[in-house]
Amino acid sequence: MDDLFPRTLRGKGEGPGGADRLWTRIAVAPDSSCGGGFDPLLAKALAPVGCKRLVRATYTDATSTSVTTVGVLITTSGPTGMRTLHQRFVAEKLDERSDLMPRPYAAKGTAAAGFGDEQRASWRIRILTDAPAVIYTVSGFADGRKVTDPQSAGEATQRGATSSPAQSGLGNDARGIADRIEAGFRRALSIFTESSESAGASESAGASESSESSGSSESTGSTS
Repeated sequence: MDDLFPRTLRGKGEGPGGADRLWTRIAVAPDSSCGGGFDPLLAKALAPVGCKRLVRATYTDATSTSVTTVGVLITTSGPTGMRTLHQRFVAEKLDERSDLMPRPYAAKGTAAAGFGDEQRASWRIRILTDAPAVIYTVSGFADGRKVTDPQSAGEATQRGATSSPAQSGLGNDARGIADRIEAGFRRALSIFTESSESAGASESAGASESSESSGSSESTGSTS
């Protein structure tokens, strides 16, 4: 799990005004199905690509004033289905709708214990088109305060944004953590793919050598 959700993440220049950010993992949720992982409306929007597995972790910033849950939904869909869903999210701007925010993972005994649905402040949803995965984040204040003006990470990190998620850096947290987990996921997927292809090539070569050896033996036998 450390490979997918590192214990610490560094965001050089990722904070408001180009400040550096450091995020520390404080909780990892047990592997699960998607039941309860999303609000009903978001679950419906993601339903076309299916759910094979959902893994989540929650991070806090260096001052323990903000908390961010990041999730990786492994889908059952192929490339066509992922591209179709991605196109829909882009065309309809579903990733900017506050009624489609992901749910947080509030782990007891941590800074995220009070991180509930009403504390959600900023979020990011990424539908991958070259892998069967959806990567998302949702951020909020660690003190449990309710947020009345949630804003997507894309909007909250725009120049001149004045919402509380923008000014507090929660949009930066949602964006920065999502980007780093996505990069790590892609690296892991690339290594897995290369290993699988290498193993397949070795098996194919072994089968070919075995076949040639068998053929040679049969030829020798017929000559005798």
